[in-house]
Amino acid sequence: MKQRPDLAAVLDVQVTRHGLSPDAEEYARTKIGELGRLTHEPVLHAHVRLSEHGDPAVARRVIAQANLDVNGRLVRAQVEGVTAREAIDRLAARLRRGLERAAEHWEAKRGGVPRLGPHEWRHESEPAHRPNYFPRPESERRIMRHKSYSLPARTVDEAALEMELLDYDFHLFTEKGTKQDSLLYREGRTEYRLALVNPELADELAPFDMPLTISPQPAPRLTVNEAIERIGLLGLPFLFFVDTARDRGSALYHRYDGHYGLITPAG
Repeated sequence: MKQRPDLAAVLDVQVTRHGLSPDAEEYARTKIGELGRLTHEPVLHAHVRLSEHGDPAVARRVIAQANLDVNGRLVRAQVEGVTAREAIDRLAARLRRGLERAAEHWEAKRGGVPRLGPHEWRHESEPAHRPNYFPRPESERRIMRHKSYSLPARTVDEAALEMELLDYDFHLFTEKGTKQDSLLYREGRTEYRLALVNPELADELAPFDMPLTISPQPAPRLTVNEAIERIGLLGLPFLFFVDTARDRGSALYHRYDGHYGLITPAG
């Protein structure tokens, strides 16, 4: 897809680094800046954050994160690498995919291209590069990040697009038809699966086009401590559950450093 002629070919990228060399900062500014030729809408802000994990036992210690404000729509990515250059290269590849997806979405809304077909949702063009989380002993694991945000109503198609642009492995959202907390996630490299608090309401899902399977199991009702115990016992990368303290669907997940993250709906 060609870039609009009125847009800059090179992005102005702000880089924040922690514990890495100025060479890494310059490489990130150049490498990510070159993605400007793929833009289809003005990039209002581009920020890259480079940091190094403090635990020497973690193999991929360099963390590269990017947030691009593409005319009000956020495109983000996060990767890890053994070296800064490796992480930045992977970050650029991930952002490229996000920008291409955003461009297809904008053109589809304008009527410029047909609606995306089922095969368009696949992720085979660029390897995931998501290594297994660091095998930290269970006794040392803690919830190191707790994110709470409002869950606007989305169709499955809209949730999948947000997953693409935000570079998520799963997405906690409110399904528009059933009005219930739901979790969309990838099953393998090419398919999606939907987990619902109450799968008996699956017939009430808002219309969607993408192919997916629906889990027949209701989300378990657990305390956060019980969720931690279950995710460790089953060896899952993430767990969708109803937090009994909030009576809302929540997601507990393994971070790259072997600790946990928790996502809960605000309010």
